[in-house]
Order: sequence, then structure tokens, then C-alpha cells
Amino acid sequence: MTVFRRTVCRWLAIALPLFVLSGCALKPQQASTQVEVKPNTMVNLPAPADLGYQLTASQLITATWHGKDGNESSQLPVQLQVDNSKVVLAGFSSWGTRIMSLTYQDDEIQANVLNGLENTLPAPEQILFNLMVTLWPLNAWEASLNKIKWHITDSERQRLITDETGATVIIINYDNDDPLQGTIRFTHQQLGYSIVIDTLNSQLNNENN
Repeated sequence: MTVFRRTVCRWLAIALPLFVLSGCALKPQQASTQVEVKPNTMVNLPAPADLGYQLTASQLITATWHGKDGNESSQLPVQLQVDNSKVVLAGFSSWGTRIMSLTYQDDEIQANVLNGLENTLPAPEQILFNLMVTLWPLNAWEASLNKIKWHITDSERQRLITDETGATVIIINYDNDDPLQGTIRFTHQQLGYSIVIDTLNSQLNNENN
């Protein structure tokens, strides 16, 4: 199993039982702003300001994958905050305990993960990628994807990311022209998993100063 596939599996298993870890401290760790989008293929995250507006949102992320006994799924409630200089993301257990927090600022990612989960949760940059690729505009991703000869295209309520061979890697479907309204469905064609993002509430400020 490749490092990338293990990372995906950790993402999909993010809602494993956490009761034995309640009361444990968050453990700091650092991460790269490069993301492995395919084995041995790296892409840079866009800057926080490239979103084009400031945002605060509560979201529910549901991951589905093929397990030994058929399809399996897990959920992660998150709180997302974006301004012109940073992205802050916090993830919670089903009963409200914070299990991780990430801050992406000044080309660095600082992460704090519940002690004992650092080898269970996915890499911080992978978590950010899954969210940022659904929300940041096309022009924020073009430069970094072009460096690896990948392409991103937007059509009506759909985003496609294709690799250097022209094969579709990621399909993102939106219920609404506004990605913060309705459900976002993210499907990784090559690895056979999907992520559904429901924005429960959001506030935005178009003045990204």
C-alpha cells in the first residue's frame, strides 16, 4: 500500500471510536504545503487569499469507501475559517470534542492532533486539499496543477481534475452555483472513494483585505 493510499484510508477512517482518547491533549505537529495527489505526484496548495473572500463555515464531511464488507462511511464535523492570511480548520468528534486543529499561514501548516490519533488521522495537508479544491476558484489551482501537467476545468455545477494522460482523477459536483449552498460531492475516480460536504451555515465577507 502506497503512502498516498494509506493517507486516504486514514482520512476515510477518521471517525473511528474515540472514547478511549477523551480527555487527552492535542499534540502539535508540522506539515508541508505540498500534497500528494497521486503516488509520487505533488501539488502546492494555493494561498489562503486566493479564495477571494473571508469565510467562516460549519460543515459536515461524510466519507464513503469500499471496505471488506461493502461500502463503509464516516462523518467529521468541521469549523472552517479563512481570511487573507490564513486558513484555520478544526475537526470534532460526534459529541463535540475537538480532535484536531490546523492553521495554514505564511506557507506553513501547523497542526494539533488529539494525542494518540496522529497515526490515524490523514496528513494535515491532505485534509486541507480535500476542502480547498472544492471551494477555491479555478484560477487559484491552475498554476500548481499545470506544473505537473494536470488540468482543472469548471462547467455548470461541476469541476473536473485530469492528469497528464487526460484521465479523470477527481470529479466534484455541486448542488448549487454557490458552493456554500447545497451539497458538494467529491469523487476520486482512481482510488474509489467519495466525500460529501454539507455546509450547515456560513458567513462571508467579500472584502479580502
